[in-house]
Amino acid sequence: MERKTILTGITPSGTPHLGNYIGMIKPAVAMSAEDGRKIFYFISDLHALVKCHNAERVERFTLEIAAAWLALGLDPQRVLFYRQSRIPEIAELHWILSCVAPKGLLNRAHAYKALRDQNTAGGVDADTDVSLGLFAYPVLMAADILLFDADYVPVGKDQIQHVEIARDIAGSFNARYGVHFRLPRAMVGDAQSLPGLDGRKMSKSYGNTIPIFGPVDELRRSIRKIKTNSLPPGEPKDWQQCTLFELYRGFADADEIASMVRRYEAGIGWGEMKDILVDTIERHLAGPRSLYQGYLDHPQHIEAILEQGEERVRAIAHARIQEIRRAVGLRSPAHAPAPHEPHEPQQQA
Repeated sequence: MERKTILTGITPSGTPHLGNYIGMIKPAVAMSAEDGRKIFYFISDLHALVKCHNAERVERFTLEIAAAWLALGLDPQRVLFYRQSRIPEIAELHWILSCVAPKGLLNRAHAYKALRDQNTAGGVDADTDVSLGLFAYPVLMAADILLFDADYVPVGKDQIQHVEIARDIAGSFNARYGVHFRLPRAMVGDAQSLPGLDGRKMSKSYGNTIPIFGPVDELRRSIRKIKTNSLPPGEPKDWQQCTLFELYRGFADADEIASMVRRYEAGIGWGEMKDILVDTIERHLAGPRSLYQGYLDHPQHIEAILEQGEERVRAIAHARIQEIRRAVGLRSPAHAPAPHEPHEPQQQA
């Protein structure tokens, strides 16, 4: 039976936070432990350049993302773990796909539309601060996916459109040049979206994140800042609409969650709940935190691991891009097909 190919990436646009861990890293590491799958996990550092124009920050966040994945249990021998920028065939395919990607399709991309709508509402030109990179972002993502014939792409619900655009671009290419790309499917798992300090989805964009590997005292201060209602201890509390409970559920097991529901109904105090939450998170992250710091202290170890993965990936990418080059006519003249009308040399007068 052919192995299914799974591919997903994470952008180094900030220090890894608890939302990254619960929403992506934890389920991805668990998936990588299963047999029967070919898995590509990459750090999308080219994508980071769309919003981050500080070289030191891009380098630092790339290091932190790699260290976090490894510290949290990713086995680089079971997956293909690499930096997007170290696979030049991705950028080449990006251009080739750009030549068949309909502009109207990209006009509907969420990030581009959101910025245009924001500009329009602010009374400025709709394309203010819209870079070509932002506009073409979905094409680069399509290249990430299609180059490796991914069957499934794990994404959150807000990212399904990226996979749909990749499918549309693949269809456009296949219609012109023959079938060379599989049509990928979005894999929307059961992983929850963690709330941030303000109750909204934890996101660097909102500035409401809690770092995965910050000091425990910093974690405790962050948890204590989370706003709750004024119900005193002993009063039943609604666990279904509580940021503290949502965070707890991301780290507790099924029995612990069921027990905590009963404690909410019995009126657990907010201070006690915050202490329990800190202890529960720390129980899961104390060991990985030590590993994480060890990787940061020895970045050459991370570099060696990534380079090994990148060597394996480049071999796959090179073979694939040769196929695509032949399909679109980018081949050596020595291997080009004969013209339909043979050239007749002119006779000398």
